[in-house]
Amino acid sequence: MAKVTHLSDARGTRQSSEEEGRNPGTKFDLGPVKDVRVNRSAVERRAGTMSTRRTVKKEHQAAWLIHAVKTIDLTTLSGDDTPGTVKRLCAKARQPIRAELLKDVGYDQPLQTGAVCVYHTFVGTAVEALKGSGIPVAAVSTGFPAGLSPFPQKIEEIKASVKDGASEIDIVISREQVLNGDWHALYDEVKAFREACGPAHMKAIIATGELGTLKNIMRASLVCMQAGSDFIKTSTGKEPTNATIAGSLVMVRAIRQFHEQTGYKVGFKPAGGIRTAKQALDWLILMKEELGDEWLQPHLFRLGASALINDIERQLEHYAYGRYASMQYQPLG
Repeated sequence: MAKVTHLSDARGTRQSSEEEGRNPGTKFDLGPVKDVRVNRSAVERRAGTMSTRRTVKKEHQAAWLIHAVKTIDLTTLSGDDTPGTVKRLCAKARQPIRAELLKDVGYDQPLQTGAVCVYHTFVGTAVEALKGSGIPVAAVSTGFPAGLSPFPQKIEEIKASVKDGASEIDIVISREQVLNGDWHALYDEVKAFREACGPAHMKAIIATGELGTLKNIMRASLVCMQAGSDFIKTSTGKEPTNATIAGSLVMVRAIRQFHEQTGYKVGFKPAGGIRTAKQALDWLILMKEELGDEWLQPHLFRLGASALINDIERQLEHYAYGRYASMQYQPLG
C-alpha cells in the first residue's frame, strides 16, 4: 500500500507560519463595497461543477481526508453540553483517528484537529483538557447564534472568553446592518470586536443563509475584512441554510479581492451541515482552485464540524481494508 503523506508535503506546498502576520484591517472604504457585482447564474454554474471537475482517488483521497482532519474546528454547541461532553471532544481532537488505522493507511505523522470550538461556559474546561497539545480553543461569542445581545454585553463576552484562555473567538455580526445597507455601522461593530479580542484571532460569522443575496454576502465579507477579521465564516450552524458552495465561492473571491487590494491574507471557515468526507473534499477543492495551496493550511482554512470525523474514518477504513465499518463501531466524539 502506498505511503500516505501530508497533503502539503505531497504537493510541495510551503508551510506558512501564523506569525507571518495577521490582517490588521484597513480604514473603512465604501467604494469596493458599493462596486460589488455578482453574476448569480455564473456562481451557481461554477458551484454546481466544483465537485465534478476534479476528483481524487485511492491514496490521494486518503491524503486529502487526513489533511481535512487537520483543518477541523471540532465543535460542540448543544444545549445539553456538559464538562464531560467537552472533555470527550477534546480527547477526540487530540487523537481524531485511531492510531492503528493511521498506521494501516501508511500515515506516520502526528495528527490532531485544528481547534476545539465551544460555548464560553466551557472554555476553561477545554483549555485544561487540551493543555500541552497545542490545540487552540475557539469560543463562540457576541450573542451567538442570533447576535441580538446588547453591544456592551457582546464586548464583555469576548473579553471573558479571552481571559479564560480562548485563543480564537467566533463572533456573529448583526444581520440587520447588512439587510439595511448600513455598512459603516457593521464596520464599527466588527472593528470593536476585533479590538476586544486582543491577541486572540477573530472569525467573523456572516450567516450567509440570512443575508438574502449573494451580493450581500460579498459586501459583508469585504466589510468584515476591512474591520480586521482574521477569518470570515459562513454560518453559525443554527440557520435553516448554512454552508453552501455557492455562498462559499463568493466569500473566497472576496478574500482574493481583499488580498489583491491590501496584501493581507484572511482565512475562510465554512460551517454548518458539513458531515461527509465528500463534502470536506468539495471545500478543499474550492480552496485549492480559487485561492491556491497556502489557503489549504489550517492557519487559513478551517472546517466547522462535529460529526465529520466519523465519516472520514469510515472512508479511511475502506481504503485500508476494502470495506466500510458500521457507524456503531465508530468512536464517539
